[in-house]
Amino acid sequence: MTTIALAVLTGIVVLLGGNLPWAVLLAPLNLRVARVVPWAVLPMAIYLWCYWKYISGSWGSKATSSRRRANLRANLLSTEVWGASLVAGLLGFAAIGTMLVLMARLVKLPDSAPLRLPTGMPSITAFVLLAMSSVVAGVTEEAAFRGYMQGPIERRYGLAIAILVNGTVFGLLHFPNHPADIWIMLPYYIAVSAAYGGLTWAANSILPALVLHSGGDVWSLSRLWLTGRPEWQLSPEPGKLIWETGIDAGSLLSAVAFIVFVGLTWWAYVGVHSLSGARSEHEDRDRFGGQLS
Repeated sequence: MTTIALAVLTGIVVLLGGNLPWAVLLAPLNLRVARVVPWAVLPMAIYLWCYWKYISGSWGSKATSSRRRANLRANLLSTEVWGASLVAGLLGFAAIGTMLVLMARLVKLPDSAPLRLPTGMPSITAFVLLAMSSVVAGVTEEAAFRGYMQGPIERRYGLAIAILVNGTVFGLLHFPNHPADIWIMLPYYIAVSAAYGGLTWAANSILPALVLHSGGDVWSLSRLWLTGRPEWQLSPEPGKLIWETGIDAGSLLSAVAFIVFVGLTWWAYVGVHSLSGARSEHEDRDRFGGQLS
């Protein structure tokens, strides 16, 4: 339990260290001061670069640099592994989508506060700030949850426990989005963590999950801005719950689709894991051979 507690605490510190300057200072200030220009993006990009240098072990104490590098798990990947990882991650998104369709028939999913532009802010400025928010979330949340938090727990207790722990913490920390419905939404956040965490395990790197997370947030925040609906509300109007209609063909089809996409996602992740492992072994042999020659 000490490993889990320390990993959770460290992950939260890494998350706050990267996220707070944007969420508490720069983004709110840009919404009030010189709101015509997305000026907050530049200082945040510089800060994020420095933040990455430290948590990846490039900067800071040499005594802890190797541990920080291992915890971040931002291993470089071949083009082949990158392609397979992105396809596998998109299958994971499809599995989450079918899960949401099924959830919408089981429980009433909560609304979300709409995104509104401040007076005088151009749409392009709002989109640039939205995109930067997505990048900040992708970098800091993957570094914190799938890097520093998942890695130590995975090595000690296995992948399933690591995903369950970081998924639960990931969900609980999103309670401001829907404070009255956090327990209803917790399975969704655990599923998202399973998609990103499983991909991180498969590729032995947080980088594919980081890219997909950032891109997914751009899509979900843009959709919230344009439609007023969060990513977990796929339809304009909520359907009737099966407790009202009984089990019908639509609910059965949703359940089957969910099972199929979960199976396809796991098959793809295992393939990425094998490909990544084979690539690493090949590179190790090349390095070893080079030392002998």
